Amino acid sequence: MKFSHTNLNKPFLYGHRFVHGHCHSEIGKDIFQSVIKCRAAVAWEPSKPLVMEEIEVAPPQAHEIRIKIVATGVCHTDLYHLFEGKHKDGFPCVLGHEGAGIVESVGSEVTKFNPGDKVIPLFISQCGQCRFCKSPKTNLCEKGWASDRYDVMSESDTRFTCKGKKVLQFMGTSTFSEYTVVNEIAVAKIHPSAPLDKVCLLGCGVATGYGAALNTAKVEPGSTCAVFGLGAVGLAAVMGCKNAGAKRIIAIDINPTKYEKAKVFGATEFVNPKDHNKPISQVLHEMTNGGVDFSLECVGSVAVMRSALESCVKGWGVSVLVGWTDMDDFAARPIQLIAGRTWKGSLFGGFKSKDGVPKLVNEYLEKKVKLDEFVTHNMTLAQVNDAIQLMQTGDCIRSVLSVALQ
Repeated sequence: MKFSHTNLNKPFLYGHRFVHGHCHSEIGKDIFQSVIKCRAAVAWEPSKPLVMEEIEVAPPQAHEIRIKIVATGVCHTDLYHLFEGKHKDGFPCVLGHEGAGIVESVGSEVTKFNPGDKVIPLFISQCGQCRFCKSPKTNLCEKGWASDRYDVMSESDTRFTCKGKKVLQFMGTSTFSEYTVVNEIAVAKIHPSAPLDKVCLLGCGVATGYGAALNTAKVEPGSTCAVFGLGAVGLAAVMGCKNAGAKRIIAIDINPTKYEKAKVFGATEFVNPKDHNKPISQVLHEMTNGGVDFSLECVGSVAVMRSALESCVKGWGVSVLVGWTDMDDFAARPIQLIAGRTWKGSLFGGFKSKDGVPKLVNEYLEKKVKLDEFVTHNMTLAQVNDAIQLMQTGDCIRSVLSVALQ
């Protein structure tokens, strides 16, 4: 990592001076407002290994924040864009959207963030002004890439360049880079004592699964739940069901080694569909006297989505789509819904991002939410392709990459 107009040490010396001196001086901003050259893992094209490159990160513009990324998780959605979505207009890009870091500098008009603040960049913005932000019914926001660019999964504008070419910022965040620039409406300031290599997981996976159970499904005390898929999102959903007071939590996965981990988060039973010669929905109906009260699909497979719906009890069963995909249509028999089941989706666990993430960080610090238990591998940014392979083979829950020195 190196800076374009100064050596490695000076920005940190100046930065600390600004933090203690409240850093709103124009001198402070002038020193920081230069292009930074740093390391990043660039996805030049779909289905190919990421390449460690030196990229240029432009200074933050109005309402933007430049962040030094300290740690990032590797999420299935990164793999989805690289290996499944593969939209030609979504490359080259820097992947990564589950990170945490420290504010390096701020652009004009930014008043609520200072250099030195610990933050989590957010793939869902919260402008606070649009009709969605003002509604308690949703956590969507009309601003940012997520409003209309689900296929490309990035804004057309970017602060990254590499070898003279524009490099897109995946999901508006790009945490597989030592530095990134994010609009302030998509940054959450968090508790200064939060360990960044743990709370980074709240940038996507854990918040997504945990909130899907609590906010979207609204799991009730004494209920019976089924969670399909025991990656980080599914295990977080198990944790959400437990914290909501569910009596039975049935964990479902084709990998039997996941059960011991699921028990840590609150699963009471485990079912491997490969152990049965009948549909998993029928197995669950027989186990639960007609179906579960709540089911959560955390795989991103339309076939599993249907199985999760059909596993619910008629009359009041609720099934939630959590796994990310936009590749295929899904289908179900109308009678499934006519008979009283509810089928709904959840994005980022229903949390309004800037409001919800700091609260989740505090809950972790208060030991109400588990995070350490999700981390199975600690690696470096240079090992990102190894981390991707671990996720592809199902040999990890979450790999956390160290990115820049804190």
